[in-house]
Amino acid sequence: MNKKVIIIAEAGVNHNGNIEMAKQLIDVAVNAGVDYVKFQTFKAETIVSPTAKKADYQAKNIVDDDDSQFQMLKNLELSHENHLSLIDYCNQKNIKFFSTAFDVDGVNYLDGLGLEMFKIPSGEITNYPYLKTIAQKNKPIILSTGMATLGEIENAIAVLTKYGANRETLTVLHCNTEYPTPMKDVNLKAMLTIGQTFGVQIGYSDHTLGIEVPTAAVALGASIIEKHFTLDRNLPGPDHKASLEPNELKAMVNSIRNIEKAIGGNGRKEPSASETKNIGIARKSIHLKNDLKAGSIISEDDIIALRPGDGISAMQWNNIIGKKLKLDKVEFEKLDWSDIS
Repeated sequence: MNKKVIIIAEAGVNHNGNIEMAKQLIDVAVNAGVDYVKFQTFKAETIVSPTAKKADYQAKNIVDDDDSQFQMLKNLELSHENHLSLIDYCNQKNIKFFSTAFDVDGVNYLDGLGLEMFKIPSGEITNYPYLKTIAQKNKPIILSTGMATLGEIENAIAVLTKYGANRETLTVLHCNTEYPTPMKDVNLKAMLTIGQTFGVQIGYSDHTLGIEVPTAAVALGASIIEKHFTLDRNLPGPDHKASLEPNELKAMVNSIRNIEKAIGGNGRKEPSASETKNIGIARKSIHLKNDLKAGSIISEDDIIALRPGDGISAMQWNNIIGKKLKLDKVEFEKLDWSDIS
């Protein structure tokens, strides 16, 4: 893929329900140079049962006496006014606002706000009415595949395309839904398998610690990278521990942009413009190992390969041996074709 990699900085719920903290996250995303800053749009009542318990990583990262996933999410909701405020702030900062919905009502709500594309989170890949609703919006779609099999991805794509999604504007992200993801479970080659199997654009949603894996994903062909970030990993909340801090987010963006340049060449093996000037300096040409008089027949013992390489190439070694020297030469003097007959 020759287009610029899209980098989505996932603020998610790392605002901890505080709109000012959400704006600080936007500032961090702007400073890092990402393309989108993404939040999450939900109402606890429509995505989780009141009796649902927190995931292990959520309970570990939120040290309190309440095991309720419902109450945790209720505390992290963004209101309509919050959404409008964040969109306005993103416009002021010249960064694209993005958000993920987790139910049909949320999809319709974000569509009404004018979002230009939709992100299907890993947990909704088997949510038929949700997939159908997004497909009917006729906008680009990003499909995340944490916890999914190839068969489940195939089924989701079938639903999306059945209801109007354009395969050309569908990007499927490889993902592992563990926070943080152990390196041994990343299985980055699965991203390539997804692309080869379904003929779609591929990307990677990362939950590992650090920036190595998303950078590697770009080298392998990812067209979209999504990564959680936070103001401080030590803040209380479900996702902070598996998120990048501001300096790390910026380092990831820089690494990805460098990798883009590194893999963006024409594929031909030839000297680059920057290295051509070094050919004569780094390579070797044929010099005399000792003083030699005119008329001497050059033997292998008389010559040596030395820098600079702006004379007769050392690859001409055998073509020099046995030639007659036309004029006197001194030790270490470089040979030229005009010196021999």
